[in-house]
Amino acid sequence: MVSSRCKTAVKTELERLGLHHLTVELGEVEVMEEMTTEQRSELKTALLREGLELMEDQRAILIERIKNIIVEMVHYSEEFPKVNVSYYISSKLNHDYTYLANLFSEVTGITIEHYIIAHKIERVKELLMYDELNLTEISYKLSYSSVAHLSMQFKKVTGLTPTFFKHLKNKKLRTLDDV
Repeated sequence: MVSSRCKTAVKTELERLGLHHLTVELGEVEVMEEMTTEQRSELKTALLREGLELMEDQRAILIERIKNIIVEMVHYSEEFPKVNVSYYISSKLNHDYTYLANLFSEVTGITIEHYIIAHKIERVKELLMYDELNLTEISYKLSYSSVAHLSMQFKKVTGLTPTFFKHLKNKKLRTLDDV
């Protein structure tokens, strides 16, 4: 659960079922009452209609929490954490990073590192589209060691250089009269 729309949908359904929530956060809900089997089933159905999923498997919940931490870290934080990412994730979840990394790879088929890289590259694309920051600023914002490192990783993932990607974006924004 990433967006405020998702949180609102969950809160609405909990209230409809007469359940009082203590917290509704990214991928996590805490309710005051013990849910009945019927309430759980109704909540599951209602969330599915909203495009959300009620997760009850502890491993799946932990994977979702890892993903949410990464999405929040890359897309919604003003600045990438200055500490080691493995330490950041393990401290947020109170689990050993090796356990988290092995579980994530086993369940998703990719490593946490590759998941982070994929999100960082999507964030770079987004920032290039906004055209508010240059590559040096983007590199710093996402904690790349250098512009060269960002460019190399961008090309490896997308097949394009960041400059060429930006050029393509500018080409697509022409008016119909210019075509």
